Amino acid sequence: MSASYTPIEKTGLGKKASGPVQWIDDRVGLAGLAKKNLRKVFPEHWSFMLGEIALWSFVVLLLTGTFLTFWFQPSMQEITYNGSYAPLRGLEMSQAYASTLDISFDIRGGLLMRQIHHWSAALFIGAMIVHMLRVFFTGAYRKPRELNWLLGVGLLSLGLVEGFAGYSLPDDLLSGTGLRFVDGLLRSIPLVGSYLEFFIFGGEFPGDIIIPRLYMAHILLIPALLLGLIGAHMLLLVYHKHTQWAGPGRTEDNVVGYPMLPVYAAKAGGFFFIVFGVTALMGALIQINPIWVYGPYNPSEVTAGSQPDWYMGFSEGAVRLMPNLESTFFNYTWSWNVFLPGVGGMGLLFTTLALWPFIENWIVGDKREHHLLDRPRNAPVRTAFGVAGMTAYGVLWAAGGNDIIALKLHSNIFAITWFLRIGFFVLPVIAFIVTKRMCVGLQHADKERILHGYETGVLERTPGGSYSERHAPLDAESQYMLTTHKRLPVLEAPAETDKNGVRAPNGRMARLKARARAFYFDGAVDKPTTEEVQEARSHHEDLNGHPVVLGEDFQGVSETGVPSKH
Repeated sequence: MSASYTPIEKTGLGKKASGPVQWIDDRVGLAGLAKKNLRKVFPEHWSFMLGEIALWSFVVLLLTGTFLTFWFQPSMQEITYNGSYAPLRGLEMSQAYASTLDISFDIRGGLLMRQIHHWSAALFIGAMIVHMLRVFFTGAYRKPRELNWLLGVGLLSLGLVEGFAGYSLPDDLLSGTGLRFVDGLLRSIPLVGSYLEFFIFGGEFPGDIIIPRLYMAHILLIPALLLGLIGAHMLLLVYHKHTQWAGPGRTEDNVVGYPMLPVYAAKAGGFFFIVFGVTALMGALIQINPIWVYGPYNPSEVTAGSQPDWYMGFSEGAVRLMPNLESTFFNYTWSWNVFLPGVGGMGLLFTTLALWPFIENWIVGDKREHHLLDRPRNAPVRTAFGVAGMTAYGVLWAAGGNDIIALKLHSNIFAITWFLRIGFFVLPVIAFIVTKRMCVGLQHADKERILHGYETGVLERTPGGSYSERHAPLDAESQYMLTTHKRLPVLEAPAETDKNGVRAPNGRMARLKARARAFYFDGAVDKPTTEEVQEARSHHEDLNGHPVVLGEDFQGVSETGVPSKH
């Protein structure tokens, strides 16, 4: 006898609950929206998990941060320490530093939570950076996702500020040195620098209110902004639908993947526990930020070999590389050697990131919507610019530790500094040229594979005695994936005059745009035409009556003669 199924809305509980639920839905209207979006399809690829790592790291930060707020005392009032850590007993320190020591040594699980929190912060910012690099190199920021790119830039900038604020809260000697660096950046701002310092620190550095202020910003203001931006970022992701890699059945008008419920939600939930578990393992086994080693902050002391957290290293490196440059106007000292690389450098970085989608769109003039991702090789100049930016960042990052490099390598710090100064301008140019040539070479290789197929390992001897290797055509799926990108536009010189011989308006801007377009598409290899593909197919089919049976799984041989696929 088979059991009958009763829909939940027809059960006693369902009938009782339907009234209030219907009342709410009549006024909010979320049922239809939820029903539609819970079946939203998301594509599957490992690179899409980078954003999820950032999201789940932020969740871990919220959970561990909530635990830490129960015991942390955000006060700069001086007390005498008499806690568990014997080497610091009897030493004067702030309540903030003393409570951090108590969390580390006296609160059960406190040190583990501190280290998970710190590792999650580093992972959060690192995942955001790598996620944005994936978006940049694949062109996922193009129309209609420019606004989501701007939200990502805002999330990254707020993440840096949030990380620095949390790093400064323990009020240890290392974090205090970092605050001194920020104080120098503030004071270097022309005209208003000293006023900003007194406003933020409540007086001359270090003041007595900066830790409470940073605490409120760290646990309330910035997390609220981050939550709002993350929510907007996710809503736009659902609204615009997720980008996807090109492949059979995938077009600009559809998404091939799994629905949010139950498949994607289950996978995302499982991935959260993986991220949490790995972070907890790092917090348990790998020491980070041992504040008891540094001691409490004292403005008259500086930790030898002090370094900022890795995500702020590029800013300090820029200041270290900048030659001494100061001027005096109207009885004010203008410290260009701090302001230009520190404040100006960070401003230039985030302004460039924010404007890039619009700059590229102005150059290319592409008004279409893009939901299929680019292979980086098919946008050589964009990819080259990205690698050049990464190279410049790496140089500045290394410069932030030039003293440590000199110490460990037993080298001259001045020689290292001058090498990095020159390298900041030279190495990105070299990286740009090399990357562009590599992308163009890969484009040539793709075109060659499409037209001439792959190596079969079957040699032919001609009547004249020479040998050649037969090539077999690529399968339809591979050809589709290699040719799904758009053709290169036809570059035309702007008209100097109109049909009446009158000089064209905006002629300079048009010529500038034409030169930018020529530079952007210079050297790029267009995909084969339909006629070229048909001609190549006819050539492959003409085997002089001696066909080669290769089998469906055979995909050519490598340089060593081993089949690429068995």
